[in-house]
Amino acid sequence: MTTLTVAAAQSISTAGDVHANIARHQRFIMAAAEQGVQVLVFPELSLSGYERGLAAQLAIAPDAALLQPLRDLTREVGVTAVVGMPIRLSDDSPVLIGALVLAADGSLAVYSKQHLHPGEEVAFAPGAGGAPLTLGDDTLALAVCADFCHASHAAAAAEVGAGIYAAGVLITEGGYAADSALLQGYAREHGMLVLMANHGGATGGWESAGRSAIWAADGRLLAAAPGVGDALVIARRQAAHWRGDVVPVKHV
Repeated sequence: MTTLTVAAAQSISTAGDVHANIARHQRFIMAAAEQGVQVLVFPELSLSGYERGLAAQLAIAPDAALLQPLRDLTREVGVTAVVGMPIRLSDDSPVLIGALVLAADGSLAVYSKQHLHPGEEVAFAPGAGGAPLTLGDDTLALAVCADFCHASHAAAAAEVGAGIYAAGVLITEGGYAADSALLQGYAREHGMLVLMANHGGATGGWESAGRSAIWAADGRLLAAAPGVGDALVIARRQAAHWRGDVVPVKHV
């Protein structure tokens, strides 16, 4: 089994300031590259913040020039980044919660959140999901927050052969125990590595719990951020064994 390194980017988003958030994402991608990370997953709506009231004006096409600096950087340093952004698939289409795969080979793939939280329907429409990522012999399936609250979503990922299930989320302290238990349960039930990338600070009027985490395929916690703040939560596979690590990311 080949070596593989994946990570959750526990990042703090500035409300509606996409340019500032792109700069922060660039720092995360550089830090991930220094750690040998191959796939880096950011929280839900990481580039805009979880700002429902701003989603319509901020929504972009997945291939918008705005994201070219991030795409150039991922190709330059060899890190595939999954970033969160409100998207429109055409000029007259509804706004979706997107997870955009900016691949290290320069390609672009789109995942859109399938299951909305109550209240999100005022700003967003349900999306159609997206194809899993192929990483050599590994398959990684994506989820965005409420998607993982539906057991059928994780089960569908397992059915297509995903060995990794990666969710970009916004989870508050009040929901953390139940949500993390659900994700840990999927790891054990389906024999998948499960990654959860949570926001590192408050966003959209919600206080994030932070504590992004990765569980091994037997449900064992590999690594978790100790609280809020900018951090990389990393899982490395060598000789078929996974180990976890947490690395703070300095904000310049």
